[in-house]
Amino acid sequence: MTSQPASISDTYTGDLSGSPEPQRRTLGSATIVKLSVGPMDNNVYLVTSRATGDQLIIDAANDADRILATVAATDGHPTLLFTTHHHFDHWQALAEVTAALRVPTAAGRLDAAELPVVPDRLVDDGDRIIVGDLTFDAIHLVGHTPGSIALALTDGDTVHLFTGDCLFPGGVGKTWKDGDFEILLGDVSTKVFDRYADSTVVYPGHGKDTTLGAERPHLDEWRSRGW
Repeated sequence: MTSQPASISDTYTGDLSGSPEPQRRTLGSATIVKLSVGPMDNNVYLVTSRATGDQLIIDAANDADRILATVAATDGHPTLLFTTHHHFDHWQALAEVTAALRVPTAAGRLDAAELPVVPDRLVDDGDRIIVGDLTFDAIHLVGHTPGSIALALTDGDTVHLFTGDCLFPGGVGKTWKDGDFEILLGDVSTKVFDRYADSTVVYPGHGKDTTLGAERPHLDEWRSRGW
């Protein structure tokens, strides 16, 4: 499958609600392209090493043609496709994009069985994913799904955290069973807020970006309201 290159804006706000055009953020070691796809406005992220061009795709959620067009518009070459968790809205383009790009895939070990493409790599808490000269630390967060994995990329003094549906502006991800909210909030508190600084940028699976500093004052509020 071939796709015409997309147009990518270099004005990065993290808010794609007003335009379908992908946005690119340039860091010291990497670029991050954010694309919103599908009826649930899922975020797809393309993280590319500025030194080597190796590229990680996070969540081939929908609209395979748009994802492939955005890949074609970057200077990178995809080397891995990562799925944050098993919910269908995060993998509807996975098979098509994987077939087109012929790159290996990865996902959390406990969510892998429900994906339409068998992952080449199963990821556990504390694992490291290397893409070119970039290192992503895997963080297993339980509650939204059993095997959700967030990825943390450190660039200079700032951490860039791709959280799937486990952390958003205003709260943690949705849970369904009794006790799962408490488990998820506990994991997010100890593995994310207790570990990383307020400057950490959060890139969620839907919607706008945020920072840990913006969300930290509300942890007790989330705990009290129960969602």
